[in-house]
Amino acid sequence: MDETTLVNECLKGSPKAQKTLFEYFAPRMMGVCLRYLKEEERAQDALQDGFVKVFSKLKDYKNEGVLEAWIRRVMVNTCLDQLRKDSKFKDSISVDDIGYKLEHQDYIAERLMAEDLMKMVQNMPNGYRVVFNMYAIEGYSHQEIAEHLGVTESTSKSQYLRARAYLRERIEKKEVK
Repeated sequence: MDETTLVNECLKGSPKAQKTLFEYFAPRMMGVCLRYLKEEERAQDALQDGFVKVFSKLKDYKNEGVLEAWIRRVMVNTCLDQLRKDSKFKDSISVDDIGYKLEHQDYIAERLMAEDLMKMVQNMPNGYRVVFNMYAIEGYSHQEIAEHLGVTESTSKSQYLRARAYLRERIEKKEVK
């Protein structure tokens, strides 16, 4: 079944189509949720909440663009909503307050296994992890991140720079071992 047919069947309320859509996209979207939420249980909750939103807002999907990208955006927003409820990453520092320079050693990151890098990202403090995911992985601009999170653009940049420094430090420690 192609995506257009699948969406149309879901809109008609077909349980089979809804199950097919969920089973097809859930594994990939769980990965998205895990990037934003450390604990697997919280990520599963966000995944479920996200799919509830997907099915309730599917009528708004205009078959413009890729369905997976639309679902991904719903999942990201659901994770952000959950993090906003926690409001733990409001403790942020302006980019102007950063007094250190970041060095470029990209060759080290290339040698890391993807799993190791994902673990490092999951272990980041919430503010770093959210901004890093949105900017580096999802492709949001700092202005868009600031709007979504209700912070300033400089805070978004600061959190991203700190996330990179955090990853660099962890990568270098791993390389030393």
